Amino acid sequence: MTAPSVPSEKGAEVGRRIGVGLMYGLWKPRVLGSWKVPATGPVIFAVNHSHNIDGPMVMGVAPRPTHFLIKKEAFIGPLDPFLLGIGQLKVDRSVADRGAITQALGVLSDGGVLGIFPEGTRGEGDFASLRAGLAYFAVRSGAPVVPVAVLGSSERRGRLLKGLPPLRSSIDVVFGDPFEAGDGTGRRTRKALDEATERIQKQLTAHLENARRLTGR
Repeated sequence: MTAPSVPSEKGAEVGRRIGVGLMYGLWKPRVLGSWKVPATGPVIFAVNHSHNIDGPMVMGVAPRPTHFLIKKEAFIGPLDPFLLGIGQLKVDRSVADRGAITQALGVLSDGGVLGIFPEGTRGEGDFASLRAGLAYFAVRSGAPVVPVAVLGSSERRGRLLKGLPPLRSSIDVVFGDPFEAGDGTGRRTRKALDEATERIQKQLTAHLENARRLTGR
């Protein structure tokens, strides 16, 4: 069985350009801290997740093309070839999806940007419950983690379309300082991953609190 190929960075750049047009055309993004994203080398975006547009929003406003791990249920109909074509990763959350894991590590080993929703699914977007996947990728690759807070996407008042924030509403995307998730030893034991997850959660929660102070959200 051949290993899955690493998704195309050119495809992800096309996705970024499409995202720029859509996000700025439909809403009013305000982007803070994008200069903190390392200009080169592997990076992991850890994004809070309270709304469907959080991923496309980050993809559109980020300074570098991003490959998001996206649940396989989103790859339906024409969205399947489209999402794959713009460099996104299909992941089966019901199992340890080795193909998706291999692709994600390939993105990082090639010096690309991997986007992850560490809460695993849409929720309050407050980083209260993290899965171990983010810690695994960060410790295994050594890539720095950049916390990303998307605020305002779950606004419900004034919606014209169900499931989308009000058109032309303001949405803030705040990039934080990169940090190392591991303890510097390179250990990948269960205990090391648990400790890394705890370390990540503290950093992400602190970033979210700071982003809310900055934006007044």
